[in-house]
Amino acid sequence: MTVKAILDAKGHDVMTIGPDSTLADAAKLLSQHRIGALVVTRGDNRIAGILSERDIVRIVGEKGSSALNQPVSTAMTASVKICRETNTAMELMEIMTQGRFRHLPVEKDGKLDGIISIGDVVKLRIEEVLREAEDIKSYIATA
Repeated sequence: MTVKAILDAKGHDVMTIGPDSTLADAAKLLSQHRIGALVVTRGDNRIAGILSERDIVRIVGEKGSSALNQPVSTAMTASVKICRETNTAMELMEIMTQGRFRHLPVEKDGKLDGIISIGDVVKLRIEEVLREAEDIKSYIATA
């Protein structure tokens, strides 16, 4: 199963924020949409960074609540690991596990095309395992 299949099922919608928005604005968006990360983009829909709940907690822990007035660019991860439509679920698990990421933006033609969360990958793997188990049961029943 590939990233394309995941996005075809869940959609390509991604919550984004600009690098000059405040961390308070970002926290509000994360809370309102009940999500764990925002992709930081400029006007051209190119990925400039990613901001997670962890990033906000880290900077508030270091600098106190006044950090919420700082721009997103001060807390975001600028060197973003991305994936493409052709990546497989196994590749996603490897990237996410090695980098300890819970979200991977999907890039297509140099622009943001979607986002994959660890929940998306786990759901996909569970579906694959269940499908394999059914195939084995069916094989045994007809053998």
